Amino acid sequence: MADRTISGRQAQWLRGVLDLAVLALLAEGGEGYGYTLLQRLAEAGLPGMKAGTLYPLLNRLAADGLLSAEWRAGEGGPGRKFFALTDEGRAALAEQGPKWIEFAKNSISVVERGVQS
Repeated sequence: MADRTISGRQAQWLRGVLDLAVLALLAEGGEGYGYTLLQRLAEAGLPGMKAGTLYPLLNRLAADGLLSAEWRAGEGGPGRKFFALTDEGRAALAEQGPKWIEFAKNSISVVERGVQS
């Protein structure tokens, strides 16, 4: 039961930062499609993301104008939908990224004080 609670809380943390994490990954690596973004999230220390969570997020970010989306024929396999950051996406990341970093630093400070007491 405790493991389920921890896992659920970690999922909430991830939901809070996932939009910015995806924008940041695309800012540093150009474009990507769902599966590669899942891999990159895991490599960045955000494992356990499900495709059923990521794909709707990517489509929502594209609908909001923060990402562009383009279907491309696959090489020997199915086609893939590639996503890339738009200028609006870069602006959103530039505005919201520092705010998230400040929030995370403050959260770390509070939690560290509690853990150390």
